[in-house]
Amino acid sequence: MPATTRRAIRTLAVSASALAIVTAAPAMAQVEEIVVTAQKVEENVQDVPIAITAVTSERLEQAGVTSLENIGAVVPSVTFRKGTTSANSAIVMRGVGTITFSVAAEPSVSTVVDGIVLSRSGQAFMDLVDAERLEVLRGPQGTLFGKNASAGLVNIVSKGGTDELSGELRAEYFEGNEYRLRGSVAGPLGDGLSGRVTGFYGSYDGNITNINGGKNEDINGYERYGARGILDYRGDGAKIRLVADYFKANDDCCADVTGVSRGPALDAELNLPGGVALGEDQRFVNHNLVTETRDRQYSFTVSGDIDVSDSHTLSVVTGYRNWRNTEIREGDFLPRALVGTAQLHDEGLVTTGQLSFEARLASDQSKPFFYQVGAFLWHSDNKQVFTRRDITCASSSLPVVGTGTAARTPCNVTNTATTLFPTATSFSDVNSSNYAIFSQATYRFTDQLSLTGGLRYTWDDLSYTHTRAPGVNATNGVPTTGPGISGSPAGGPGNNTSRGSSTNGNLSGKAVLQFEPSDDVMLYGSYTRGYKGPAFNVFFNHTAPTNAIPIDEETSDAFEVGVKSQFWDRKVQLNLAGFMVEYDGFQANNFVLLNNAVVSNLTNAGTVKSQGFEADLIVAPTDGLTFRGSAAYADATVKRFNPNPQTNAPDARNGTQLPLAPKFVYTLGADYETDLGGFKVYLSSDYRHVSEQFSDLGEAGRIAPYGMWNASLGFSDADDNYRLTFHARNIMDDSYVLLNVSNGQRLQIPRDADRYFGVSLRARM
Repeated sequence: MPATTRRAIRTLAVSASALAIVTAAPAMAQVEEIVVTAQKVEENVQDVPIAITAVTSERLEQAGVTSLENIGAVVPSVTFRKGTTSANSAIVMRGVGTITFSVAAEPSVSTVVDGIVLSRSGQAFMDLVDAERLEVLRGPQGTLFGKNASAGLVNIVSKGGTDELSGELRAEYFEGNEYRLRGSVAGPLGDGLSGRVTGFYGSYDGNITNINGGKNEDINGYERYGARGILDYRGDGAKIRLVADYFKANDDCCADVTGVSRGPALDAELNLPGGVALGEDQRFVNHNLVTETRDRQYSFTVSGDIDVSDSHTLSVVTGYRNWRNTEIREGDFLPRALVGTAQLHDEGLVTTGQLSFEARLASDQSKPFFYQVGAFLWHSDNKQVFTRRDITCASSSLPVVGTGTAARTPCNVTNTATTLFPTATSFSDVNSSNYAIFSQATYRFTDQLSLTGGLRYTWDDLSYTHTRAPGVNATNGVPTTGPGISGSPAGGPGNNTSRGSSTNGNLSGKAVLQFEPSDDVMLYGSYTRGYKGPAFNVFFNHTAPTNAIPIDEETSDAFEVGVKSQFWDRKVQLNLAGFMVEYDGFQANNFVLLNNAVVSNLTNAGTVKSQGFEADLIVAPTDGLTFRGSAAYADATVKRFNPNPQTNAPDARNGTQLPLAPKFVYTLGADYETDLGGFKVYLSSDYRHVSEQFSDLGEAGRIAPYGMWNASLGFSDADDNYRLTFHARNIMDDSYVLLNVSNGQRLQIPRDADRYFGVSLRARM
């Protein structure tokens, strides 16, 4: 892009923020009403006695939210944990989430796509190219969404067919050679039948430069593409939907940079431009293996609502999802192995197949007493093949490089007498089944006062088989250990296979008292019991019997009060919620040193607590002008970490802040739209502030506070058939990190940590 064009884009984009406060002539304006299915029936979001944020597709595009990875831009209570692979990524809500590398553990924040509960958080990190809306339900959802919803739930609802033929094409370009293209066609196919087909492609070079071998290769980018098809039928008291989709991603997204000194010798070996001690401003690595995550996913879903009588509707949703994730990881973060410093490279393949079925009978909601009863069946099969390869040497025939404290000696990989090549492969097979029956009922005592109660009984059946032989030297097959490669097999000496199983039953539920003193004000108070099933710590270095002990279920007790209100002729919408949640048997990632390598150890950490408040404000004073503000405060801490079983001494992490749990997050924004006679102008600006947080338990890996200011300026024809929009991201160029491991030795830098500009074009028919 020419420099003059970049300057023009910057001028226009920055101007959007300043112009977003422009006033207009008084006109009729109201806050947009959003219909959600948070309680599995269609309701105005303001009538739902749950702390919920509903985000439309228009708002997602406006905020630049292309996947759940940047969902925090529109929901302050949510934090995203970016792992070295999609399989290790997670969503944290109100400071609570499951961060683990185990293939026998599931998330605390559930993700539902078109009625289907996903097995792993990583399955949800596909591009949100065809979402009608996101519904973010904060806090435990113990009745209607009982599967892995002990901390909250994200519900993704797709766009469907249309009664009239329509089409849309969207093309985007951002600095750094980032391109995104999306096209969709929707329309009628017959009597009561309509359809929608969407395809998309996106690519980005990356914001980190790998200098290895003088290549100066851009990494931390992506290439993603996919398609989705939907058939909708309406008629004869029935609504039926068929969904099929395919998604593929090849991302070199997750390279860890070195932001502090690792000692003179390793600093000299890295030889990074500007040195290593640049902190969160570091944008260079010297890796002889590029960290990658590759995803392939496809799914089929059938859902339907059938009126079985004048007063009851039967809803059914069933689906199959298949997910394949490949992780390629640079584990030593150096260009080669040195004497005393090994090379560590990993490759892992996870495949998941899941099948689910839910049937639900709902009565007429217009009656004073209405209810839902249902049954849920779910099964997943997770397999992992993981290989770790080391290069290590205690001496070398190669000459010393550098002098003094910067002197180091490379391992001679051609001399197998002095250089070892430890390697080992593990095979894991995890089967998980979940069965549940549930009911929820509401009784309206008066038009203003109602009581809701719900119960869900869940039965979990979890089993695993894990096989790994002792580490061997890849050159001759002789038993050899290395960093992160144990000499002990999975089941102990003389036994390569470990097995385990766990079953568990649980009763969860909720009680909600709802009071509506007027048509525009609703007050509620609730108690909810949440649940997440048992787990096992199944990972590469898993060894029995220690890791064959089941990790007990995680339960949560939540109390919440809130008010949802609209006033000033519905020009203002203000929602407030206060909460307190305590988690028993919290399943946490506890990093330990094993075989001279830091590894993840999933454990029942003990009891944690999250308490705080949330506020959401929307003001539409005049037609075309909207102000937004939201804030979330969550004090999420370890109440009591289980003591060391050998010493029974209190753990030092008691009272510390949970990982990826900023105490305070707020967003401020404004949108303005005006007609200038023949064309329209659209202005939007958003600012988000995130307070201090930590990467790991015990307040390790500090992540400094940061602020993100984005803006856009758009122009369209009078009918908004064609719209050109200029974008500015991170206007203040405030760098930040997603993860900080080993006190800055491993920093993960996101795309939005730098200021950049772009342009998009949307055409509709």
